[in-house]
Amino acid sequence: VQLQASGGGLVQTGGSLRLSCAASGDTVSTYTVGWFRQAPGQEREFVAAISWSGGTTHYADSVKGRFTISRDNAKNTVYLQMDSLKPDDTAVYYCSADRSYSPTYIAQPGIYDYWGKGTLVTVSS
Repeated sequence: VQLQASGGGLVQTGGSLRLSCAASGDTVSTYTVGWFRQAPGQEREFVAAISWSGGTTHYADSVKGRFTISRDNAKNTVYLQMDSLKPDDTAVYYCSADRSYSPTYIAQPGIYDYWGKGTLVTVSS
């Protein structure tokens, strides 16, 4: 499967953005999809993930209550709705996919076999 993240941009503190992760080459409904982000000089960190069925979601504590992950299998796309954005949310955001679903390891980037190119989100203060 190939993944393409889009929707990044420049937004003020408190604003919103919706990122999209469009899949091609396979049906994304059979994959667990995760969003990660990487700020300059920082390690890649987990943001959110959604099971292949869409029935289970996971969030990093830093975004819980502000970000929402969802999927539209008919459009072969996974979304990340980001509200109440903060300057600390500034990063390149990546979507990833894996055929397995392991709640124990879902926040670890190493379990994801497929990655898209990132999209830059900049939150100004």
